[in-house]
Amino acid sequence: MRADVNGLMQGELGDWLAGQSEMRFAAKKQAIDRWTWGIALMMPTMAFVWFAPWFDGWRFMLFGAAMLGMSWWGYVPIAKAKKSIKIGINSGIAKSLGIAYEHDVEPGDEFEAAKRYGLVPRYDRDGFEDHWHGSLEGHDFGLYEAHLEVRRGSGKNRRWDTVFRGAIVRMQFGRDFASTTLMQRAGKHKAWFGLGGTKDSVDFDGHRLSYVDQVHPAFEDAFDLYSDDAVEARVLVHPAYVEHLVALEKAFRGKAVRALFARGEVILAVEQRENLFESGSMDPEKDRLLAEETAEQFAALARLALSINQNERGRSVGAEKTREAIARADASRDEAARRRAAGG
Repeated sequence: MRADVNGLMQGELGDWLAGQSEMRFAAKKQAIDRWTWGIALMMPTMAFVWFAPWFDGWRFMLFGAAMLGMSWWGYVPIAKAKKSIKIGINSGIAKSLGIAYEHDVEPGDEFEAAKRYGLVPRYDRDGFEDHWHGSLEGHDFGLYEAHLEVRRGSGKNRRWDTVFRGAIVRMQFGRDFASTTLMQRAGKHKAWFGLGGTKDSVDFDGHRLSYVDQVHPAFEDAFDLYSDDAVEARVLVHPAYVEHLVALEKAFRGKAVRALFARGEVILAVEQRENLFESGSMDPEKDRLLAEETAEQFAALARLALSINQNERGRSVGAEKTREAIARADASRDEAARRRAAGG
């Protein structure tokens, strides 16, 4: 599933974007005005700070803080304009696919489950945005981006470091099941401080999941499987689509995917190296490129969610189109990188 960006840009979305030129111009002008006034007001104040003896040792810090504050104040109108464009483009893409999009989102039970079972790391600060939801191939579906950070260092060296940026995906599974099964990165749960192989079992707030042997060598190289029902776990992680899943996981470049099968749903954490769905720009010439990138990002995540799902016969949804989908994703990513390099 992928949005027809050409059709969108030639239709309602293109017309809407064409009407945003005045808003973009006004935002740029307001930003320039704020920066101009900010510099004019800041110069005499900072001159006083620079030469006053009681500011010894604090001059550079105060000057840096003032510059950051002035820069942020000026950038606010641009940030609002970019957010408006982003919401318009992403909403248009979602509408064309028969689903819904909202920029703001409050995480639900799926994120609590992701935390409990270790799909995401521990963190001190979180942020969530870009909520896509509706139905894919008849399965209830929800997706949003999470940005998780930890506080490190001390004193002047204190900083926020990103420990996870990526998508949290929830999808209704195609068949009934009662167990809880965790598909985690290979080696995530090592015994004896990493010297004794994989743990036989892992406890999550009193819920013990045991290691499940798999017969597919490609799966064992990439993932470990834990469950409270080994028989059902082997049915859920069906050999017929393991190759498909591993191929798509490689398309996400390594450490991307982990999953939890619980309560009749599958929950995915898909780690990315880049911010997702950022289709907002002050340059109208970039609208089509950014819309294409967003459409492909969503399509790749949707294909991944469908690949790990099954129908009642145990076949992964859409598995027969795996290689073609991955090839399109790779070609689209390479083309986007080429365009960015040419434009930069």
